[in-house]
Amino acid sequence: MPLKSLNVLRPLRLRITGLRRKWLRLRHGIHLADTVSLSLKARFVSGAPGSIRVGTDTLVAFKTLVVSRTAEGSVRPVTIGDNCFVGAGSVILPGVTIGNNSIVGASAVVFEDVPARSIVAGNPARVVASDVDILPFGRLPEADDNTQKYWFDQAGR
Repeated sequence: MPLKSLNVLRPLRLRITGLRRKWLRLRHGIHLADTVSLSLKARFVSGAPGSIRVGTDTLVAFKTLVVSRTAEGSVRPVTIGDNCFVGAGSVILPGVTIGNNSIVGASAVVFEDVPARSIVAGNPARVVASDVDILPFGRLPEADDNTQKYWFDQAGR
């Protein structure tokens, strides 16, 4: 029997990601807020308990790598603030702090601190926009307007 909508799988996904959050907290000592949304493919390399912190209402996309242990074996804490979005395939290197209300573009390599309320992209990551308004999970305020205004109008609904 085919699925009418993927939304029927949402409770299962929430249960699985909740278990993964617990595993990361207990096994690796990563501090995750209860409202963090993590992809099942996001990877965390924690050098010590508490060396990685992720704030509230933050989304970490698939194939993201967050590392707090240097090649020499020392630990440099990584902090990702509140209301952030870390794009797919991004790499967050040891000692980086990503400020609140920030967006890290897909495939960015972040080796320096990201200021609050900014958007960074590229390899190496550079600030492409600053002093931007960001909603929870790194959404831009006009995102809902674009969906309603363009997608539904063009579809004739």
